[in-house]
Amino acid sequence: MENAHSAMDSLVHGSNTLFILLGAILVLAMHAGFAFLEVGTVRHKNQVNALSKILSDFAISAVAYFFVGYWVAYDVSFFEPASTLATDHGYALVKCFFLLTFAAAIPAIISGGIAERARFVPQMCATALIVAFVYPFFEGVVWNGKFGIQDWLSRHLGAGFHDFAGSVVVHAMGGWLALAAVLLLGARRGRYREGRLVAFAPSSIPFLALGSWILIIGWFGFNVMSAQTLQGVSGLVAINSLMAMVGGTLAALLAGRNDPGFLHNGPLAGLVAICAGSDIMHPVGALVTGVIAGVLFVWCFTAAQNRWKIDDVLGVWPLHGVCGVWGGVACGIFGQTALGGLGGVSLTSQLLGSLMGIVVALLGGFAVYGVIKLLHGLRLSQEEEFHGADLSIHRIGATSQD
Repeated sequence: MENAHSAMDSLVHGSNTLFILLGAILVLAMHAGFAFLEVGTVRHKNQVNALSKILSDFAISAVAYFFVGYWVAYDVSFFEPASTLATDHGYALVKCFFLLTFAAAIPAIISGGIAERARFVPQMCATALIVAFVYPFFEGVVWNGKFGIQDWLSRHLGAGFHDFAGSVVVHAMGGWLALAAVLLLGARRGRYREGRLVAFAPSSIPFLALGSWILIIGWFGFNVMSAQTLQGVSGLVAINSLMAMVGGTLAALLAGRNDPGFLHNGPLAGLVAICAGSDIMHPVGALVTGVIAGVLFVWCFTAAQNRWKIDDVLGVWPLHGVCGVWGGVACGIFGQTALGGLGGVSLTSQLLGSLMGIVVALLGGFAVYGVIKLLHGLRLSQEEEFHGADLSIHRIGATSQD
């Protein structure tokens, strides 16, 4: 009997380890999506730099999170013998791998906003600081209950801040951190002339579309496998992610008037927004959440570029920052039982938690990028920017003609 129990425990732990490992691999694959989305959106002379940033950022993020960030968020370190780390099929290690891919999404998001004029090494330094300290601080507050904030919200408002897969913890944080960096960097040279926007055409719509599709597919690992155990997996998360994705797509198609850039970012807007409440919303609520996210992205991107003169190259603040916050709020609306949700959420808690994410991201972003700008500078020289980051930084172009 004891052997049967031991075998069953081993099977459960092994299954959970494999489950979350597959999730980590799917989210790792999303970084290829971030890379190609940026490659397709930037001008041809900055394609190599886009690819190089995403991979370099991931490597730095992995080291920073494994040794520092995971400890900041969860009070867990891995300075133990391998025999200890390998217990339960190494589930704790694979969980760190899974959450590390989330953390690494933050600099990948920022990369798209600061493209075409940011220096390489200062951005790597910013990545290390953000992934080691800024992001894990907020991650620990929301997902590990640090500093008693979640307990306080539960006691006074009936429920803590609910963010199942990171609408605010990951995406809004990345988007608002990127906004701080973009504002400190300033617009690309030639982007605005006499107060009017000058169009910089994307280098490759096919690459842009490829990046979008890779992200869409990986996102089902991002959302569904946030359950972190096989026993906790839910088809509701999968169908809600799907409905939000198609809602964002259709809304961006219509609001963006068939523009392929808006079209291929629309599904991402819907997926950003559904992360928080994908485990408790009704599919109709998820569809509405995605539709609103798609419209929000088109409107905010257009207003930021034209009216507010914010040169956010990939629109990461509207896509991740604004739609991420909308996802946090939408969870408090469509998660209610009166609207078909499972309940257990407070709209007030969702508003406060989303606002807290904005504040932490902006303070952290201005602190990190402000100090680096003061000490080392953030921006390429005028000549380097004119020739492009590929030749200026990496000494090679994307094709033999460059």
